[in-house]
Amino acid sequence: MKKTVLSFVIWGLAAATSLPLYASETVVIKPLRNEPTDFIKGADVSTLYEVEHQGAKFYNAQHQQQDAMAILKANGFNYIRLRLWVDPKDSTGHPYGGGDNDLATTLALAKRAKALGMKVLLDFHYSDFWTDPGKQFKPKAWQGMNYDQLVTTIHDYTRDTIQQFRQAGALPDMVQIGNEINSGILWPEGKSWGEGGGEFDRLAGLLKAAISGMKSSLGPDDHVKIMLHLAEGTKNDTFRWWFDEIIKRDVPFDVIGLSMYTYWNGPISALQSNMDDISKRYHKDVIVVEAAYAWTLANCDKAENSFQQKEETAGGYPATLQGQADYLHDLMQSVIDVPQQRGKGIFYWEPAWITPPGNTWATEAGMKYINDHWKLGNARENQALFNCQGEVLPSIKVFN
Repeated sequence: MKKTVLSFVIWGLAAATSLPLYASETVVIKPLRNEPTDFIKGADVSTLYEVEHQGAKFYNAQHQQQDAMAILKANGFNYIRLRLWVDPKDSTGHPYGGGDNDLATTLALAKRAKALGMKVLLDFHYSDFWTDPGKQFKPKAWQGMNYDQLVTTIHDYTRDTIQQFRQAGALPDMVQIGNEINSGILWPEGKSWGEGGGEFDRLAGLLKAAISGMKSSLGPDDHVKIMLHLAEGTKNDTFRWWFDEIIKRDVPFDVIGLSMYTYWNGPISALQSNMDDISKRYHKDVIVVEAAYAWTLANCDKAENSFQQKEETAGGYPATLQGQADYLHDLMQSVIDVPQQRGKGIFYWEPAWITPPGNTWATEAGMKYINDHWKLGNARENQALFNCQGEVLPSIKVFN
């Protein structure tokens, strides 16, 4: 197959001192080999509702204003991932930011995705704000509960949430039980290490309760896959350690999710080796459920970007439109190449997270909740698939 050469004009100004008013670049889109017809090309757009309400607008390649989800679908995306926080505001009602993904917000986004004919992956964080291997804070309303109470609460919360999605006609097609849960969930009771023994027994009990709650909300004809998701997708020793313990305790699940950022985690070749191993070892499908790469080193707001020169050097690709497209091609190809067609797809993390006035990864209230105090603003807009004026980038064509 011939390479497809696509030329686009990128209109707008991402930063007045950083990018020219009109920039053009020819992007070469390399074809994927042996791509399955059902390969997942997903996007996490959890901040979309918030940025729209802050004034962001999105434009397709013909410079026409359009819904960002519709632009993604027109460019090959078939799945939407959405995170869910329990109560992302403080006791006085101040929101935490970062998308404010409470039930109402996340459900509204899921209904939009379903209306476009896209599938939905629901990402339960089981917290009021961001979770990852370094923080898994219990929701405020769950503080003070003992372990047995947490088991009951996570079951009922998951059950009730899925019921509401089902009743709204937005039943997820896949559900994540926790987000980047290398170190467990609902600390300290559900922490996977450092708690004096029995850690995986307690973690497995919480996971089983959540999964049981989810399943109890399904009808006989409903089919929802269950994902367990770890960060650092290149670290085979971490995945073996964690999933050996989970499998030993008979936690039921269908898919292993991996986060993969080459500038933090290492090369795609290491991801490939890990996916090949764990898909065979556990007889499970694998999905890269978080991935992103910068298309520029320019900055659009006062918060420094998390991807700068250091990350470009470590990431293995230039921070250009071509570099972004090449990274995505190579990532998708690595998933396709997992033996026995166990590699099912990827999700691009926050392709529409741009910088309208007031947008921030966390408000002061949010920073206080997770005890992580930094600048207000967005540190990731240069890894989006839209420029800071909301105009789609030509690198998105790698998904077509």
